[in-house]
Amino acid sequence: MNKFKTLLIAGIALTTLFSGCSVKDSSKEKSGNDSQNVAALNEKELNIYTALEDEQVASYLESFRQAHPDVLLNITRESTGIITSKLLAEKDNPRADVIWGVSATSLLVLKSENMLRGYAPKGVERVLETFKDISSEAPKWVGIDAWETAFLVNKDVLASHGVKTVPETYEDLLKKEYKGLIAMSDPGSSGTGLLTVNGILSLYGEEKGWEYLKKLDENVAVYLHSGSAPAKQAAAGEYGIGVSSGYRCIKSAADIGDNGAYVFPKEGSGYDIEANALVARKEGEKNIAKEFLDWAIADEQMKLYATFGYPMISTGATDVMPEGYSKNAVDQLLKIDFDWCAMNRERILEKWTNMFSAKTAK
Repeated sequence: MNKFKTLLIAGIALTTLFSGCSVKDSSKEKSGNDSQNVAALNEKELNIYTALEDEQVASYLESFRQAHPDVLLNITRESTGIITSKLLAEKDNPRADVIWGVSATSLLVLKSENMLRGYAPKGVERVLETFKDISSEAPKWVGIDAWETAFLVNKDVLASHGVKTVPETYEDLLKKEYKGLIAMSDPGSSGTGLLTVNGILSLYGEEKGWEYLKKLDENVAVYLHSGSAPAKQAAAGEYGIGVSSGYRCIKSAADIGDNGAYVFPKEGSGYDIEANALVARKEGEKNIAKEFLDWAIADEQMKLYATFGYPMISTGATDVMPEGYSKNAVDQLLKIDFDWCAMNRERILEKWTNMFSAKTAK
């Protein structure tokens, strides 16, 4: 899928989606044998699987709730790798109605397993080809934004270990003074972790990329199960450097103050696209699920995504550029072959686990 490479250089801007949670009301469970009543009740209940940030879920769903106050929203929120594994485990008996804000590389895997139903949400023509499935008229997935690798640096923690330098490149992370001071995401459970690994393999090539990751592992103290956790824990003073996402690093650096710094590696950032999809279900797909996918790419939502730290939205350039990003933020992104990443996902994760999982947080 070389279009991922080509169109990104054309100057896109993307952003990230975020979702909202609710508690299931057991009093609204299906009852009786009337199939029409069951069908009607199903339209009042929507099961959403998402990898979006916890703190953003509720606020971003506010407008959908206002438009559909009688619809019960059941939100399952986990890190990308966990959500992907859960969806694959439920392949023969899907529980999700829609997938919201999960990495495109994961959705390509689900597509290959025939787990997604094609649907063209209203306004999909506004979404750049780079950010949607173009293999058929009804795309199997539609992106909303992109997110990328960055570093969060806690200068106080580094100084307490006699370190005065701030890493500016991937190569800098290999310096001996950072030994034991780096936290990174586990790619098996974190989409940010996986896009970082995919970025390194794309930057260096497979052979040299694995050599780099082996050297980096010598300096890593822990691999965490969330994309935002390395930045959050570095901000809390537990580590000197957190390899995380751009949005989270900028936010966490602000939380630290003058002794916090965010860094976009000079070589370029690994990245992935957050995307939505309609889950293929034997009993058919709900109309409310399609309405949700319409809502999720509407202009109002795109503006919200852009406002809260993800300046690269799938409909193009945004006037809302969060502090910390350059105007041409897309220039920071490495060239990634998402088809290759999806096709080799299991092999990459298995190799990474065999080599480095001893340091994964329990």
